[in-house]
Amino acid sequence: MTEDYLPDVYVRLRERFPQVAEAVDALGQATAAAGPLDESTQRLVKLGIAIGGVSEGAVRSNARRALEAGVSKAEIRHVAALAISTRGFPAAVAAFSWIEEVLSGEP
Repeated sequence: MTEDYLPDVYVRLRERFPQVAEAVDALGQATAAAGPLDESTQRLVKLGIAIGGVSEGAVRSNARRALEAGVSKAEIRHVAALAISTRGFPAAVAAFSWIEEVLSGEP
């Protein structure tokens, strides 16, 4: 993940609780390796979960990480569109706005 986009509060939390940060990182690696989904698919799934939770930071992070994994901008936008019928229009529109900012290169 690009360090430029890490929120200060996230960096401070990791610095204050390094063992917790390491454990969370290890858990992420273990869950990624636990099944057959490739990295691109995992990124899209995580983006959908973040949209469902209306979590701005997680949507932005997972959109960036999806791009890094080779997911196309069209595929990322499609996830926001898919959220409309499941999560609702307001949540999907909010996620779409965060995704668009990431795709346009804004932090």
